[in-house]
Amino acid sequence: MDAVELLDRCDFPAGHLQLGVSGGADSVAMALLAQAAEREFTIWHVHHGLHAEADEAAEVVEKLAADLGAGCEVCRVTIDAGADLEARARAARYEALPADVCVGHTADDRAETVLLNLFRGAGLAGVAARMDRVHRPILRLRRAETEALCAAAGHAVVADPMNDDPSFRRVAVRRSVLPAAAEAFDRDVVPILNRHADLVGDALEVIDAAAAAIDPADVRAVRAAPRAVATEALRRWIGDELGSTEGIDLAAIDRALLVVDGTHKATELPGGHRLARTEGVLRIEQRP
Repeated sequence: MDAVELLDRCDFPAGHLQLGVSGGADSVAMALLAQAAEREFTIWHVHHGLHAEADEAAEVVEKLAADLGAGCEVCRVTIDAGADLEARARAARYEALPADVCVGHTADDRAETVLLNLFRGAGLAGVAARMDRVHRPILRLRRAETEALCAAAGHAVVADPMNDDPSFRRVAVRRSVLPAAAEAFDRDVVPILNRHADLVGDALEVIDAAAAAIDPADVRAVRAAPRAVATEALRRWIGDELGSTEGIDLAAIDRALLVVDGTHKATELPGGHRLARTEGVLRIEQRP
């Protein structure tokens, strides 16, 4: 496969590129495509030491950067074993990378995210899977295409064993749920899930505008808004106050709406916080 054939479906941002490269086929392919587009870039790699192949991955990335004539920065982070390892590793990775980093997520990754967010009740914003916190220039490519590009170019890639561990929900979706759906409907469901995410994203733009026009702390304003608008206003406000939307699922928003309508005086929120109301005004406070 020739990299030039794929460039029409790539969306690299302007300026000097900061590429987050794990050593896997997707991110290596992203670097090859940036070179094919004649862009200047620096490669960043996060060495988290979570598996035996971590040193090999760093070496593969450093060699790739040397072969492509690009600068390379290897950032070492320490992640303790324990619960939520996948989420904590992801958070540590993004904290170590530049804010304007490009990552090698594909249409397959987005389809997985759509299902993960749907199953955890993340609401419209989750199902839209906008994935716009950082640059994702190869989001319209398929994983099979990135693998074929790396193979054709003769560049080594490293398989992360975490991608084969079914204890991680994303791996379970990738290995079991998506193949089962494809078999049940006798078609590739990845493009369908991506189109659905785009449609939900279009609708969410309208809801976003309406949600931004109301004060989410004003009980009367929230109660007067359509449920979809009230839900998004609360989700964004709570996320901004807590610094993250992690754990703010539909169940949490439903509990918040019970505080809005006066059924409950307060409700628990992630991170040791709670939502309460006094005289028609909502507030988020540290749980006693």
